[in-house]
Order: sequence, then C-alpha cells, then structure tokens
Amino acid sequence: MKLCVVGSGYVGLVTAVGFAEMGHTVIGVDRDEKKIAMLAQGRSPIYEPGLEELLRRNMEGGRLSFTTDLGAGVSGSLFCFIAVGTPNADDGSADLGAVLDVAAEIARNIKEYRIVVVKSTVPVGTSTKVQEIMRKVRGLSPEESHTLFDVVSNPEFLKEGSAVDDVLRPDRVVIGVDNPRVGELMKELYAPFTRNGHPVFLMDIPSAELTKYASNAFLATKISFINKMAEICDRTGADIMNVRLGMGSDPRIGMPFLYAGVGYGGSCFPKDVKALIHTGEALNIPMGLLSEVEAVNDFQKRIPGHLVDSLFPGRSDLSVAIWGGAFKAETDDIREAPSLVLIDHLIERKARVSLYDPEAMDNLKSRYGDRIRFGKDPYEILPGAEALCLLTEWRIFRTPDWDRVKSLMARPIVIDGRNQYDPRELAGRGIDCYGIGRGRSREAR
Repeated sequence: MKLCVVGSGYVGLVTAVGFAEMGHTVIGVDRDEKKIAMLAQGRSPIYEPGLEELLRRNMEGGRLSFTTDLGAGVSGSLFCFIAVGTPNADDGSADLGAVLDVAAEIARNIKEYRIVVVKSTVPVGTSTKVQEIMRKVRGLSPEESHTLFDVVSNPEFLKEGSAVDDVLRPDRVVIGVDNPRVGELMKELYAPFTRNGHPVFLMDIPSAELTKYASNAFLATKISFINKMAEICDRTGADIMNVRLGMGSDPRIGMPFLYAGVGYGGSCFPKDVKALIHTGEALNIPMGLLSEVEAVNDFQKRIPGHLVDSLFPGRSDLSVAIWGGAFKAETDDIREAPSLVLIDHLIERKARVSLYDPEAMDNLKSRYGDRIRFGKDPYEILPGAEALCLLTEWRIFRTPDWDRVKSLMARPIVIDGRNQYDPRELAGRGIDCYGIGRGRSREAR
C-alpha cells in the first residue's frame, strides 16, 4: 500500500520507517527543509537505536522517500498520517494548531478518496475537529465528506529508546473508526505487523483517542506512586528496592514502571498528564489524582538539588559532575529531563558543573553553551568533583570502576537518582551513596 506520513519527529519518522520496512511505499513529509535535506542523505535528525540503519535500507530499496511538498505526498497515497507535535498550550491543553493546519492542507490537496489517520497524541474530540475543518475547506456536508475522505484515530504507543522495536512488533494496535469498511482497510495496512498474534482493537474514535492519554497517565501514576513510597522509605529506614520486589511480584501490579527515581520526563508523560487534567477540568471533572501525580513528579526532579544543598550548605565554589542528561537511556531527548532541573539549580548557586551523556551532548550544548563543561567520557568530568549525580540509566554507567572514580573525585559522594547502585556496597569502598528511597538519603534531607 502507499501512504504518506506528515511530520518527521520521533513518532512520524519511526512510523514512516516502520511501514516501509514492512513493504509499504511511504513518503515522509515535513516543512523543515533542513530536516528533509538531512533525511534525503540517509541521516536521522534524532537518535533512536536501529533507526538510521532501517532508514537507509528502505531508502535504498525505493520504499521510502522524503519531501517538503505535502501535495506530492497526498497525491499518490491512500493513507495520509498526521504525526505532528501537540505541545502544551499555556493552560496545559494540547495545542492542536499543527494537527488542524495539516488537516486543512491535506483537504486542499485531495483529488480523490483518502483515509486521514491521526497518529499525533490528541484529546478526545480532535478527530471530529479534523473532519470539520476538512469539510469546511472543501465546502462539503457531513454526508458528502465520506465520498472524499474518512478520518481515523490511530494512537501510537512508542517508547523512546525502543521505538523501532515497538513499531515493528507492537503489543497492540488501536484503531478508532466510524466507518467499518475503513476499519478493515486499516487492519489490512497493519497486517504485516500483527501476523504473530498482536491484537488489533477496532473501536469508536473517542475511545481510541482517550486510550492513549489513559495509558500514559496510568504509567505516570505508577511512577509517582512508587516515588511517594520511596519518600516514606527514606523517613523510616525501609528500602524501596525491597518494597518494589514485594509489590511488583503481584501480577495485578507488575514490575514495569515501578522504579523509584528522579521522576519522569520526555515528550509524552508530562505533556499528556497536563492535557488530560485540562480535559477533565473542561468537563467539570475533578482531576486531583493526576494533579498529585504531577506534583510528586515535580518534587522528585528537585531531590538531587536538595541533596546537594543539604550536603554542601552555603558553598559557592562547589564542583558537581553529572552522569546522564537525556530524560532516559537510549535517546538524545532532553525535553522535561530531570537533569535540566539540577543543572539550572546548580548554575543558579554558581556551582561548577561538568556532564557526560553518550547521546544528548549536542542538545545540552545548544541549551547551556559554555555554562557547563562537557567531557568525552564518564571519567573525564570527575577530577575535582565533590559530588557525582547519576540522572540517566545508560548501560555505560552501570558498573563503573569505583576505585578510579574515588581516586579522581575530591570527595567520594554519589547521588544515585536511578537506584543503580547498592549504597552498602559503595560504603564498603569508602564512597557515600544517596539513592531514592534507599534509607541513606534521609540523613541529608
């Protein structure tokens, strides 16, 4: 089948490459000329494991191409995917400007029947707005519009860092339709992805739209819940790692996303929680649960800074090293990253900050310039440091040479924001380690 994907960010680019990898013919569309020029050379503008290899392979195979001309993308494609960003507006709601602009542009370029698939994360009712604006552009009544287009909700469930695997082997495909015939066409489109029994859920459009927000908000709730339990652990001497094992072994709860740490970040959870809170409030539904999830997460991001302040009160000549700047491992994305909260805090108190991250350095350099020092490897940033903060769970940080770490640092203090290390083991090496909910950090709060 032939399709176009409008938007070449994390969702759009991975989706386009995934469909091409399964044998479909795909045109990626983006108004950013620099990004399209980069893609035309087989280079990905984002870091995602395995993405660039698949990008080049499918371009060389003639199944994938890129253009800034939306009309060219629409002209030969039965399916037109909208995969542009929906950032939060000032009031916390999802900004649908880009989605509706693309919908209007697709309507202007349609010459024969097309299926418009909303892949962007959007609140309930967005597909109706897409239909309305497309009808308005073409001057069609609701009855007439189905002869020219149908709108589908097809939310994505990709995790940055494993997005390629998620798109090729989805754990489920959710499709919201109001036309059963279109539902069957969508199932045919996804058939190469679901032959191993991965479920396809056909449902009404509002339910499909809400499923994405509900999923992300629930996962964010799990993270904030275990972080609140970690706070109790710090006050009582309990160990959150033991509590997690006891909880997560219950199949009704499960281990995934039950990790205490410095909170969630990225492009999805913070944005989607805010948008769902706004949706509920617009419907006069109190959203206190999710407001507290958000408040707990904001608090978690400030914990490393609070620990630094407690350990080094009043110091203006402090030197702090940071391992990890991306919001999670296997990505270069720093949006809403906990590292930003700590770096901003340290700069404000005039501390010297040095940082190493395997992939996010360029994005961090763009944000901070020469206000912080960047190293070429994890150890280069340690000489003279009085505290080392682990903020991203990259594999390269899992088993450091602790003797080397201790010899390089001015003071052997580790703030473990991801609970990667055993404080008792490090104590035996003469290193003070403060984790999240591991008991020791309560002494410094």
